Amino acid sequence: MKIRKAIVPIAGLGTRLFPASHACKKEFFPVVGPDGIARALVHYQIIDLMDAGIEQICIVVRPGEEQLVINYFQGPGEAYLKRLEKYPELAREAARTQAALQRISFAVQAYQEGYGHAVYQSQAFAKGDPVLLCLGDHLFRGDPSCHSQLMQAYELCGGKSVSAVNRIHADDLKGYGAIAGKRRLANPDLIDVSLIIEKPSVEVARKELRVDGLEADEFLGWFGMHVLSPTIYDVLEEMIAKDIRQNGEFQLTYAQELQRQREGYCALEIKNGKRFDFGAPQDLLKSMTDFAVA
Repeated sequence: MKIRKAIVPIAGLGTRLFPASHACKKEFFPVVGPDGIARALVHYQIIDLMDAGIEQICIVVRPGEEQLVINYFQGPGEAYLKRLEKYPELAREAARTQAALQRISFAVQAYQEGYGHAVYQSQAFAKGDPVLLCLGDHLFRGDPSCHSQLMQAYELCGGKSVSAVNRIHADDLKGYGAIAGKRRLANPDLIDVSLIIEKPSVEVARKELRVDGLEADEFLGWFGMHVLSPTIYDVLEEMIAKDIRQNGEFQLTYAQELQRQREGYCALEIKNGKRFDFGAPQDLLKSMTDFAVA
């Protein structure tokens, strides 16, 4: 099935970027692009998704935050737009921003119950279709786009869920889901996954999370985007009904592992692409600089 829908969760509290995230949601922090225009972080996500052919975008928000998104994409009033006539490039940007709003709808996460719980709120939006899920505090660059690469991989995997992964060192395992699996002979970047673990210890990863072609203490961890087949919502619904939690939350990574056990799962190693993480102070500083020249 062609991927036409995407989900961007922004319902998190932004704790690691407090107190700035208390004044302004981190997904609305200004980011200067290579074209010199300052946009909200989430705005780049919307642009990239539309460029990849996505027709409908569901933003998962906390209660009442819908209007924040609407206000941003609607843009300023007529008086302000009149002033932009002196800056044709910015006037065109305002028109494109308003047009993007037509693609956007919302799902609400009323309680902070974990990433899997946030994704589950978009079930009505998905309506039985596969969805492209992107972290709200990440940006991606690739040629072709990382989104397009992953969507193509979904077709090659015959409708199984597929996650983008990249190489991470053992020291970084504490921040990512990671996989074990076997590379396909015809396309070594495409991996049939045999195990998924959220934030494994180094000892567990060394023992259980091996993939051919990696250096010692090198692993494949989440890149920040997934194409999820429709059954992910069945798994999440079951977890929530049975109150199956990890560290007090409904974890998407555990749902992905359950889905793998039932129907198989794929991963795509992203080699022609970069991700920019804006979710923590040290990453934010570096990503702000690197993205502007990406």
